[in-house]
Amino acid sequence: MAGTSGPSPSGPSSAWSAPTPHQESTSYQESTSHQEPVSHQGPSVPTETAGPAETAETAGTAGTSAGPGPAGGGDVPGHYGPDDTARWVAEPDKRPGRTSFQRDRARVLHSSALRRLAGKTQVVTPGAPGEEWDASPRTRLTHSLECAQVGRELGAALGCDPDLVEAACLSHDMGHPPFGHNGERVLDEFAEDCGGFEGNAQSLRLLTRIEPKRFAPPGAGTVPEGAGVGLNLTRAALDAATKYPWTRATAEAGAAPGSRVKFGVYEDDLPVFAWVREGAPAGRTCFEAQVMDWSDDVAYSVHDFEDGLHAGYIDPAALASPAEREEIWAVALDRHTGPGTDPAELAAALDRLTAEEWWPHAHDGSAVAQGRLKDAASELIGRFCLAAETATRAAYGPGPLTRYGARLVVPRPARLECAVLKAVADRYVIQRAEQEAIRAGQRVVLAELAEALLDRAPFGLNPQFRALFEAAPDDAARKRAVVDQVASLTDAAARALHARVTGQH
Repeated sequence: MAGTSGPSPSGPSSAWSAPTPHQESTSYQESTSHQEPVSHQGPSVPTETAGPAETAETAGTAGTSAGPGPAGGGDVPGHYGPDDTARWVAEPDKRPGRTSFQRDRARVLHSSALRRLAGKTQVVTPGAPGEEWDASPRTRLTHSLECAQVGRELGAALGCDPDLVEAACLSHDMGHPPFGHNGERVLDEFAEDCGGFEGNAQSLRLLTRIEPKRFAPPGAGTVPEGAGVGLNLTRAALDAATKYPWTRATAEAGAAPGSRVKFGVYEDDLPVFAWVREGAPAGRTCFEAQVMDWSDDVAYSVHDFEDGLHAGYIDPAALASPAEREEIWAVALDRHTGPGTDPAELAAALDRLTAEEWWPHAHDGSAVAQGRLKDAASELIGRFCLAAETATRAAYGPGPLTRYGARLVVPRPARLECAVLKAVADRYVIQRAEQEAIRAGQRVVLAELAEALLDRAPFGLNPQFRALFEAAPDDAARKRAVVDQVASLTDAAARALHARVTGQH
């Protein structure tokens, strides 16, 4: 079993697959209890519905990508093929005995981009006014580490290579800018005329281009000599880190005018993206990416709730109030489940959780209360992981499940419980008035910083991004170099650089 132990939400498993390019949806399947999944506006992504061909007998072999690729070096882990372990630019092994995915994990773990996540906001801003005690809220780095622990164990339980899943979990948030999703919105507006900004697309750009690790040697095929190729991870690792395998144009094709869309690649990164996706069904994520995606949902839903409770923002007693519940359902329907969900389902989901013996019905910050809260978080993680593991095994049998040989099946009750936790944290933490005041200030800082750097560029840019700016063929590429620098900053570095370039101290 993956994760820690805990009872699993039950429900029949007639699986469905409904990610669409423009929505911030999960990539795994959902098994439904009594109603069909919600239908969102927008284009449908071509997908292959799970069917008789995806059985336990084929799951271990159906996932390798088609098409030739440069040799990746290193031992090929079981149930994966040479196309999966190929690298964008071929390179020899430094030391025999390690698998290709162990090398991937090590490269991500030692990267500067991962370390910078320690200084980037997750949900609660460290040191925010109004905290009653030191809540030590999570950062993007601690979230990524916790996501990796959940994903590694869940993936291993289902037959994935654990190093591959861990590498994907560790790297999935690397491209997020200062100030979390707040900063993401600012940079998307700033970069509107050069392709926009999206944290997931920036992650791919970092992994394949920006993070300084490997550079193309002479004769590297279509990659220009000396060009940065990022960490040069394997095809399978890059694919596993891709939540939204489509461009902004594809995402916007059926989205409501003016709505923000989720996408996984910028237009100028399409060559490496096409290589990563060779042989993959259009718009479909691989099995390891689905494990990463659910692990991300589990980690942040549970831990944002835990942080909010620990900081004194969430009063467990308020969750029994009918009026408070109505507000929670409204947030869930608007941001976490879609309008087609019956509020009665959300109420049932919260009731199932609060009926558990381990549920934290009060929290006074004492050592005992903190211990009970940790136990509750452990139970929730185990509950959600076991639900997915059990439903997926019921659909595909006991064999190893990898690449495109299966889809992760998550029971609808588990998804709704996860969504309720997200909505609770959203309502009581993210939407707090003082948090919005902080976010408003952050938006001003980041918008002014980006404009100031663009006005004076290449002066003010770090050497790495100055070189990209000076080598850029057009204004759009030059602006993208500025965006790359701003996105790489920590919260504190963004404030300090803003003060320096604007003269505001």
